[in-house]
Amino acid sequence: MSYTNEKVTDLKIAYIGGGSKGWAWGLMSDLAMEDTLSGKVKLYDINYQAAYQNELIGNRLHDRTDVAGKWEYEAVKTLEDALTGADFVIISILPGSFDEMESDVHLPEKYGVYQSVGDTVGPGGLVRALRTIPIFVDLAQQVREHAPNAWVINYTNPMSLCTRALYATFPEIKAIGCCHEVFGTQKLLASMVEELLGVEDVKRQEIKVNVLGINHFTWIDQASYKGIDLFPLYEQFVDKYYESGFEGSEKGHWMNNHFASAERVKFDLFKRFGLIAAAGDRHLAEFMPNTWYLTNPETVREWKFGLTPVAWRKKNKQALVEKSNRLATGAEPFELKPTGEEGIDIIKALLGLGEFITNVNVPNQGQVRGIPNGAVVETNAVLSYSSVRPVLAGELPKPVQNLVMRHVMNQETTLQAALQKNKDLAFQAFVQDPLLSTLKPDEAIKLFDEMLANTARFLDGWNLKVHTS
Repeated sequence: MSYTNEKVTDLKIAYIGGGSKGWAWGLMSDLAMEDTLSGKVKLYDINYQAAYQNELIGNRLHDRTDVAGKWEYEAVKTLEDALTGADFVIISILPGSFDEMESDVHLPEKYGVYQSVGDTVGPGGLVRALRTIPIFVDLAQQVREHAPNAWVINYTNPMSLCTRALYATFPEIKAIGCCHEVFGTQKLLASMVEELLGVEDVKRQEIKVNVLGINHFTWIDQASYKGIDLFPLYEQFVDKYYESGFEGSEKGHWMNNHFASAERVKFDLFKRFGLIAAAGDRHLAEFMPNTWYLTNPETVREWKFGLTPVAWRKKNKQALVEKSNRLATGAEPFELKPTGEEGIDIIKALLGLGEFITNVNVPNQGQVRGIPNGAVVETNAVLSYSSVRPVLAGELPKPVQNLVMRHVMNQETTLQAALQKNKDLAFQAFVQDPLLSTLKPDEAIKLFDEMLANTARFLDGWNLKVHTS
């Protein structure tokens, strides 16, 4: 890469999961609107044809007059080809197919266990982790061999365990996990400031927060807007909307959008613990005992969020395949619009084009007291030239720390189970997840065996002998 007049040219990005019909298109759009960066993106995917279609889509942007950032896209058939010479590596993959995810999310319902997402914790998150960790071990080995100095930006869930697996395999890797859940909470606080203080057009970046915890179970213990402490205001806001929920101008939106909520889980957690939970309700609910928010679909509706069915994801995938065909042939124009993600800002900061502060997932080096070093935690960090410096975020109150630590230890057990291909160890993590708190031991064993059987093609070398009671 070359630096000229505050611009970086000839930048090389390896995109792992390059056939993506969501994150990859978002990256293309954000890169196209950024005039300080240009270069080449190599797209690698186990589905080469999907990556090749994204090559066609991306290269159609190059000569458009409304495109500021000029990039060349190339689909490649090997990880080595993608990684060799890369300055940055972006990972956004689906570990397995929606068939495996359907088992992750919906098979536990047979035992009365409901999940709103199923990709981070709970029975679905754990089984997804067992098939994801080996992939990330291989990716870390490949990065060490072919691009040891590249920065790695991961968007794949389960975020904490994916990032932890990278560092467990290649301790010197320069990797960060990125997630937009905190942004949604900042937007909520911005809406609160507009409503309760009468301020117009508050940007979420103007809401300054201290975050600490683990991905999708991150907490805010300080929040301000232009020197105003927002915690007293948030207490008023929660009291006002605790029963009805807050949806802004989109009343009932949570009933029609599988990814929306009325923030009632977040409000309830504030009343219980005095901190602002900094993720969406769908994720937060899965970290708590299943009797709190996920007892059954009726309970979920009372808390005004949704269970995202994998059938919807499958249907949406088909629609995206059809859209991909249209974009690749030019039958549909590629719409440029900012994603709201911060990947480009992170890349610019790491290249020395300014300094940037945002929340990232990296191994704990003391930035969160009370959580073991090495565990992947989410806090703010200062990003500047070739540097990610986590902010000392402090310590969670003991009741919240107890909640978080249960998942930290379960995640570490899951990691070791995956690395050792140890079914008994994996079950120890499985049975201790709060979402399984109402299952009898024999029910948990049956569910575990069934779920592993449905993802067996990813568990090469495991002894999957069925438990006998």
